[in-house]
Amino acid sequence: MSFQSPWLALAAASGACAAFNGVFAKLTTTELTSSWSSAIATAIGLSASNRFIEFLIRAICFSLNLAFNALMWALFTAALTRASSTTRVSIINTSSNFMLTALLGLIVFGERLPPLWWLGAGLLVAGNVVIGRRQEDGDRDSGAGTRNVSRAVGEGERNEEYRDHAEGEISDGVEMGPKEEEEEFERPEVK
Repeated sequence: MSFQSPWLALAAASGACAAFNGVFAKLTTTELTSSWSSAIATAIGLSASNRFIEFLIRAICFSLNLAFNALMWALFTAALTRASSTTRVSIINTSSNFMLTALLGLIVFGERLPPLWWLGAGLLVAGNVVIGRRQEDGDRDSGAGTRNVSRAVGEGERNEEYRDHAEGEISDGVEMGPKEEEEEFERPEVK
């Protein structure tokens, strides 16, 4: 199976990183971490109430919290640059984050969620899919076109297509003017 939408994997991975970010943030402050640190201290022959081990475990969890947060934003940004729709990226990111957070909550913290919660989560995911498809259909129906834009890449230039609003369409309260065939962006002078 060839994977033709790299943004999809990036958006899902971004949501997963957000879920792990939440787990490690909770582990930084929860009593569960105290229990784990007592067990680790005992296993290595130290007192169960060794505060250094608990501090070390919490510091590791906090560091992983920051690392997963940074990775989440890097993956999310990469997905946004590769996708034709920010809405679709957000839908996949949010859905994967939501579902994985629930599963990690069950596995790591023993949090059991009632069937009504899962029904609500399923409806949220379904609603996100409907919104994404609606936007996709709206892009096709509105005649949103593509145009080439020259963009500096390394030493040379290449043309890259991107979606644009149809002429006269209003975007965020601003009417879009007529399209030009190609816009050139000047590269800043390097001194």
